[in-house]
Amino acid sequence: MHEYYAIQMQGVTKTFGSVVANNHIDLNVKPGEILAILGENGSGKTTLMNMLSGIYKPDSGSIYVDGKPVTINSPEDSKKLGIGMVHQHFKLVDVFSAADNIWMGKEKPGLLLKKDRYGQIEEIVKKFGFEIDPKKKVYNMSVSEKQTLEIIKVLYYGAKVIILDEPTAVLTVQEIQKLFGVLRRMKEDGHSIIIITHKLNEVMDISDRVAILRKGEYITTVNTNETNEQALTEWMVGRKIDLNIDRPTVEKTRPLLEVRDISIRSDEGALAIDGVNFYIRGGEILGVAGIAGCGQKELCEAIAGLRPIEKGQMIHQGDNIVGLSPKKILEKGISMSFIPEDRLGMGLAPSLSITDNMLLKNYGDTKGPFVDRKLGRRDAEQVIADLEVVTPSAETPVRRLSGGNVQKVLLGREIKAGPNVIVTAYPVRGLDINSSYTIYNILNQQKQAGVGILFVGEDLDVMMALCDKIMVLCHGRLMGVVHAHKTTKEELGLMMTGALDLTDKYQDKPAGIAKDTRFCEDPREEEA
Repeated sequence: MHEYYAIQMQGVTKTFGSVVANNHIDLNVKPGEILAILGENGSGKTTLMNMLSGIYKPDSGSIYVDGKPVTINSPEDSKKLGIGMVHQHFKLVDVFSAADNIWMGKEKPGLLLKKDRYGQIEEIVKKFGFEIDPKKKVYNMSVSEKQTLEIIKVLYYGAKVIILDEPTAVLTVQEIQKLFGVLRRMKEDGHSIIIITHKLNEVMDISDRVAILRKGEYITTVNTNETNEQALTEWMVGRKIDLNIDRPTVEKTRPLLEVRDISIRSDEGALAIDGVNFYIRGGEILGVAGIAGCGQKELCEAIAGLRPIEKGQMIHQGDNIVGLSPKKILEKGISMSFIPEDRLGMGLAPSLSITDNMLLKNYGDTKGPFVDRKLGRRDAEQVIADLEVVTPSAETPVRRLSGGNVQKVLLGREIKAGPNVIVTAYPVRGLDINSSYTIYNILNQQKQAGVGILFVGEDLDVMMALCDKIMVLCHGRLMGVVHAHKTTKEELGLMMTGALDLTDKYQDKPAGIAKDTRFCEDPREEEA
């Protein structure tokens, strides 16, 4: 047993106005262990760690580092104490190289830089098994590369305690396994690692102990090998939760939108979607599965009218709507809502209040020079009440909300527009179990109302439980469309990697589809 803790927090409290984010929290981390902090969105996990990293200062309570009392007034104080935090939204300069981002917070002013600075980076990379090019520009990096850079940066600064805020929220399964391998090597080297998360399977896989917070209160800390996912869920939420996802049966309608032989290019000019056919039908959830980068993002943006389509057609009631603006598409009778994966970058205006973000959807319909904020506030308050958004008021900037509450605001705004087609990309990414099930229920309610839903997801278990059919993409090509209740994860995995192509086998066309269109469908369609 260790005689002291690497980090110990006693009675730590932090409030924002009338909102108590942390209420007398006790938390400790041992040297050379991985501690998971588990809790719903808005439970105070990130706020607590922001006090360790110097972003916030506690209103009361004590913090000890290596058994000694400390005062952390700034990120610089935290850095000097050997504490480094990798935030959910990375703090990098896009136009700088990886090495430049590492050095700029370490090197002292002057014309000459240390000659061994590349050697120090290479030593860290080799020691922990990172994969990164020090000279690569940040704007050319994938999400996992940016995260790797952030971890190397805090290690370069000498951090012995590493805090990771939702580190797997935007990573693929393969990238998560690589990250966990690195974290285990860091643990063996004596680093203390704190992971803020709500993914139960990952908590069970990587952590030694789990601390649970609920609504700003400390609940308990348990040894990971002495608990299970169901028990953790009950501690986190405060009640038993049925972990089954409903898939209501809805009477099928004709396709609301048909996509024919569509091809789309990425921002770099490469072919992201290559000759894909499918349709979105009312009262049905069509899942889109594929390895990250297989073209899902470009497909969603093109359907929403935000990305040009190089070739192909999108048919609504016999009319091709390719090339039309979102406003023109609406005039054609398609009320479409797009819920992008980048909630704060593309979905919402982070500096604006919830009220003002509600107005962004239809402010163009206002007659006269002034926007009616009363209507926007009424809509905001209704979304807050219906979706249980945790916020001080409707006038709070959305950037101050937790990830789950941000997603609820975005989804609530889009649904209030009364869409008949919803295109949503990773709607529960970064959300806790309770918030995720709230989103699933909302999507099922829309499905029962006759809305057609395109659901891009990454959790195959969820897709198989929630969706009616699953379309699989591999390198921008369609591998087939299968019924969710008649497939397996193994079959989907083979299709995602291109090892199994069902497009030639399944060529039957359901009733109502144009005869000159080739849709890759399961011939068992009529049985469903």
